[in-house]
Amino acid sequence: MRKSIFTLFILAPIYLFSQSPDYPVSSYLTEGTKAPNTHYIGEAWLNAIIHDDPEVGYNITKATFRANSTLDWHKHGSVQVLIIVDGKAYYQERGKSPVVLEKGDVIKCPKDTEHWHSSTKGSDVTYLALYGGEQPTTWTEVLTQEYYDQVASKLKSD
Repeated sequence: MRKSIFTLFILAPIYLFSQSPDYPVSSYLTEGTKAPNTHYIGEAWLNAIIHDDPEVGYNITKATFRANSTLDWHKHGSVQVLIIVDGKAYYQERGKSPVVLEKGDVIKCPKDTEHWHSSTKGSDVTYLALYGGEQPTTWTEVLTQEYYDQVASKLKSD
């Protein structure tokens, strides 16, 4: 009996003050949903952590690309920040040389700057993309497998 009363006094406050189910809690740990193969080569998963929320004013998307996968050339109507969470990525802005990004790297792509980013040939990549939600992504040009392979052989990052 004494143990029951003690347990009741310990568990009741925990239950009463635990997180309310009224809070909209999501997780960036889930892989997300497999993206339709529209503007990229390979396999990708997207997790819209914060999306089209007018109060916040920007989107946060977690993207995971399997090795040897790439996005097409595109641009955004706002600055885009990429935070590499795991793996290695290629990144290039139009008119500049491509670079390799690794876990922990953060890069800012200016508004309306044409660019592409991807996993490397031998490494998956997971990144968080932060960007404004006012305008959709503008897809500008297909990034060919041949071009991607040239970048990969030039950078030899894996």
